[in-house]
Amino acid sequence: MQRAVIAGVFIAVACAVLGVFLILRRESMIGHGLAHAAFAGVAIGLLLDIMPLGAALILAVLISILILKLRDRAGLYGDTGIAIFSSAGFALGIILVSMAQGFNVDLFSYLFGEILAIDTTEVWLSIILAAAVVSMVFFNYNRLLYITFDWESARASGIKVKRLDMMIAVLTAVTVIMGMKVVGIILVSALLVIPAASGLLVAKNFKRAIIIAIINALISVVIGLTLSFHLNIPASGALVLMSFLIFGIMMIFKKYRN
Repeated sequence: MQRAVIAGVFIAVACAVLGVFLILRRESMIGHGLAHAAFAGVAIGLLLDIMPLGAALILAVLISILILKLRDRAGLYGDTGIAIFSSAGFALGIILVSMAQGFNVDLFSYLFGEILAIDTTEVWLSIILAAAVVSMVFFNYNRLLYITFDWESARASGIKVKRLDMMIAVLTAVTVIMGMKVVGIILVSALLVIPAASGLLVAKNFKRAIIIAIINALISVVIGLTLSFHLNIPASGALVLMSFLIFGIMMIFKKYRN
């Protein structure tokens, strides 16, 4: 339980910070797409008896870059590339699963999350990766803010927007793989979207939206894991539903405030 809370807190912060940028960039579904595509990486890792999260991370980073390349060179919208690669990755994962036997239980934990079974190595990996994600966003905050609200003007001013776009895509891939251990492939996009949406719903400026998103994510993790522990219910479901409940409260608060 202690390991789960520590890892969950760090992952929640990274998801909340990145999620605010993704929503405003209209790329909130990229987490969902990369998680589905990374399913093939998990299957490869289990099939070859190598670290599934490592294989999934490599594949997710690769696909995030390919989505950007497809958007820039083929002229397709970002969500089109997400749909193409997420479908192909999930299909490949299904084929690999059908070809192998004996790892269905392990695969189930990656699909739906198993944070209460997280080990010490995975905790440290989550801390390091989450710190790296937040640090990259912090050191590039002003430029990321610029391209988020006015991509064309940022490019005209000399900012290397494509390099920053790629950085966001890679950071999203890393964050998605971290979130897989918390809520699984099926629900990982909820960690990126719901707390961030709650912050944007009630905040009056960008920084406050990030702060509120982080607070919402932390509350969701701590209360969700506590309920899971005491009520013997799946941690992933409890965490996401708690996040959704907070979002509903924020909607009511905004309605009556206005």
